[in-house]
Amino acid sequence: MSQSRDSGQTAAPASGGDTTRERILTAAMEEFARHGIAGARVDRIAKLARTSKERVYAYFRGKDALYAAVAAREYVVIAEATQLDPSDLPGYAGRLFDYFVARPDHHRLITWGRLELPDTTAAADDHALALIARKIDQLRRVQQAGQLDPAWDPADVLALVNQIATTWAAQPEHNKAAAAHAVDPTIAARRAAVVTAVEQLFPRAR
Repeated sequence: MSQSRDSGQTAAPASGGDTTRERILTAAMEEFARHGIAGARVDRIAKLARTSKERVYAYFRGKDALYAAVAAREYVVIAEATQLDPSDLPGYAGRLFDYFVARPDHHRLITWGRLELPDTTAAADDHALALIARKIDQLRRVQQAGQLDPAWDPADVLALVNQIATTWAAQPEHNKAAAAHAVDPTIAARRAAVVTAVEQLFPRAR
């Protein structure tokens, strides 16, 4: 089967059970986070997953399809781990900060997709868009309940909170500068700044 990047369609699973597929996804997560999509190699993924390239291609038609499956799973994991509370956006920002501090490779994984597949219609985009739409709806409902300033478009609220929460994950060079030059160089201080910034923009519901 061709190893070229394709439209992102996923093949029907071959026999062998879900264990092999999960090993492939786990290995692909590590490979994509480290090397990006173009730099990832299916042979390395297969070796790490203790399977063959042919088995990888039996589950996924190409690297784009494999990346889409990994990223889609990651979006769900992030949503479950951080749990948006629309009445407490500073708390949500803190959880996002904590998640990516603990898992910088996960942030790299998502970033590679944004850089290398900006126009894709793969499954990862479908999952991300569905999650975003649900969060926007949650924010709109708390606005209607008087718990969040209705002057803000809820889409802007979500984008701004996410951007603030991932500021340090997206700018590792600033982490190094802060460690050397900030008044308080600790991660706790960076987290506090994120939470405070969001609190000033979007205070917790009283």
